[in-house]
Amino acid sequence: MAKSPSVILFLASALCVLSLAVAHGNPIPRFYVEGKVYCDTCRAQFVTRISDYMAGAKVRLECRDREGGTVKYSVDGQTDKLGTYVLTIDGEHEEEVCDITLVESSDNECSEINQDAFLRKSARISLTTNNGITSPVRLANPLGFMRKTPLPECTEVLRELGITPEGLF
Repeated sequence: MAKSPSVILFLASALCVLSLAVAHGNPIPRFYVEGKVYCDTCRAQFVTRISDYMAGAKVRLECRDREGGTVKYSVDGQTDKLGTYVLTIDGEHEEEVCDITLVESSDNECSEINQDAFLRKSARISLTTNNGITSPVRLANPLGFMRKTPLPECTEVLRELGITPEGLF
């Protein structure tokens, strides 16, 4: 069965285009960072059963140079009605340190950010395809604003967890 020259030319062209696409490598990766923001109603520095997830809270992702700490990439986001944010990140950030931080609370009664270095409120995220994670989705640890004064039921909540509240307030 003879093949027409136009079919052979078409197949050869398709093969050249395909090899050219492979030679250019992978497209720029896109990541989706998901996380939650909560009101730390007991000032415990972690989520409890009476913590409230916050709608309308603002967060920021910054990727900094490992050596000098210069910001190389930044994107802001806001939580939905369930206290969840999703940030879309373009590109590889393998050589950078990327953290999500709290920016602004949506509740005046729950707007304090702990400034102690060891309690710094950020979530570190790996934004590279070279880390063994195949999904483009990255899940961040929850971040919490602290309530100015703990709720009265916090004593019982912390006692249930085996924590005495004296050192927290």
